[in-house]
Amino acid sequence: MRLWSLDPALLDRQGLTACWREALLAQAVLLGRTRGYTAHPQLDRFREHPDPVTAVGAYLHAVRDAATRRGYRFDAARIDRPLDEVTRSAARIPVTTGQLDHEWEHLLGKLAARSPEHRARLLASGTGPAAHPLFVVVPGDVAGWERAA
Repeated sequence: MRLWSLDPALLDRQGLTACWREALLAQAVLLGRTRGYTAHPQLDRFREHPDPVTAVGAYLHAVRDAATRRGYRFDAARIDRPLDEVTRSAARIPVTTGQLDHEWEHLLGKLAARSPEHRARLLASGTGPAAHPLFVVVPGDVAGWERAA
């Protein structure tokens, strides 16, 4: 499971669709609808939020928005929390600069193998590791829950 801290706009087609599926799985875990992945470390930051289901809902809405901008049809009815001002604003989670940098390098490595054209466009644009709208960027190292840390 990879719940990217990066802005979903940075992901290639495969990454975006995988992110959607994995975030839906995270939602199911947080709602107690599945037995698998319950101890996955990437869920820690959602569990630490006062309302984990709202937080993962906000995450999913942003992924869906990125997909919609590209012409994909991700079904919003699969998101347990509706998109409203509470979902947009109350669900902010901190992410460190070190975590974003780590994920950026991880994404660039994946793109080198599966989507070199997408990687080249990202690098040519000069954009760096922008955060998913759910996250507030704070100084710090790679997160403790990151397996590769």
